[in-house]
Amino acid sequence: MKNLGNMLKQAQQMQSRMAEMQAKLESTEVEGQSGAGMVKVRLTGKGDLRRISIDPSLMVADDREVLEDLIVAAHADAKQKVEATMAEEMQKATAGMSLPPGLKLPF
Repeated sequence: MKNLGNMLKQAQQMQSRMAEMQAKLESTEVEGQSGAGMVKVRLTGKGDLRRISIDPSLMVADDREVLEDLIVAAHADAKQKVEATMAEEMQKATAGMSLPPGLKLPF
């Protein structure tokens, strides 16, 4: 029964840490870029798009496909950074917890 009490206490601690992590991710913003910084995309920690910045030199009608590709690449860069931030925060939230072998969070 002592182990059950410890597990419940750990679960409560983890729940509290997860709530803190969610709040932090909501206020965190990351920037991805492509084309040597000519296109920048800003996402929240939850993946919501906040801003796109495009260098004026890319605003040429003939280069529309290039611009579209750069926007996609900048978004992918920002998304990768969001995922890395989430993984780092998850690791902090579960630090010191004795989870069963093979159990990974989030489920």
